[in-house]
Amino acid sequence: MKKTLIASVLALGVAFSAQAKDIVDTAVAAGSFKTLAAALTAAGLVDTLKGKGPFTVFAPTDEAFAKIPKADLEALLKDKAKLTAVLTYHVVPGKVMAADVKAGKVKTVQGSELTVTTMGGVKVDNANVVKTDIMADNGVIHVIDSVVTPK
Repeated sequence: MKKTLIASVLALGVAFSAQAKDIVDTAVAAGSFKTLAAALTAAGLVDTLKGKGPFTVFAPTDEAFAKIPKADLEALLKDKAKLTAVLTYHVVPGKVMAADVKAGKVKTVQGSELTVTTMGGVKVDNANVVKTDIMADNGVIHVIDSVVTPK
């Protein structure tokens, strides 16, 4: 009886840990955010986005990063301060689900404001939101098709 109970508790713990993923783990598991993951590592932001949150992340795909000229992207990845500013501009404190999105200005973790528009689809600055409400245990990810930069 005791061994069965322990085995059940361990199995439940393994099942829960397999399902519970923070924003970073969720993005990595999706497979289309390799550049974002590398950028978060270069900026030293992985631990922050693995933290308690909640966070809303507008996550650019690898294709979004590919729109940046290669030399510019390499320079950005080497400039930790600028990279941190760009990445934190993609993060909003709190958990904002797609159903709760409203047009207007939204303050980012970076300190500047993103402009959200909802005419003809949702846009964040000049980026289209292409997928919404990817749940993580410390927030939510909305996928965007371009990298946005603070003004």
